[in-house]
Amino acid sequence: MLSYPKSTSARARSRIAAIAIAAALACAVGSPIASATTDAGQRTPALDRREANQAGRIRQGVRSGELTRPETRRLLNGQADLRRDERRAKADGEVTRRERAALQHEANQQSRRIYRQKHDAQDRH
Repeated sequence: MLSYPKSTSARARSRIAAIAIAAALACAVGSPIASATTDAGQRTPALDRREANQAGRIRQGVRSGELTRPETRRLLNGQADLRRDERRAKADGEVTRRERAALQHEANQQSRRIYRQKHDAQDRH
């Protein structure tokens, strides 16, 4: 608990408390360099970009009416499956080449599903 002089205003006390919290968080999180070296085998930036891109394609399909509700639900479930598989691959601390290849293959399949559903004859009316 912080103790303040009696002459300290409430605004100054809240500012000091915010700085103390920020300092504590900075110590708890650690430096970016240290975390980058410890989880380098877990990072999947290309897959993260693909997931974001695919989610954007699904959103665009919903906005334009190219995707029906059931199509959207299936595609979103596919995205969730991909994220779950990515978490499982990272669970042991390293994403191996085989796991990366499997995740890439799953992302490719999901991308094809998005394309096919957006370009089929069904539209939301």
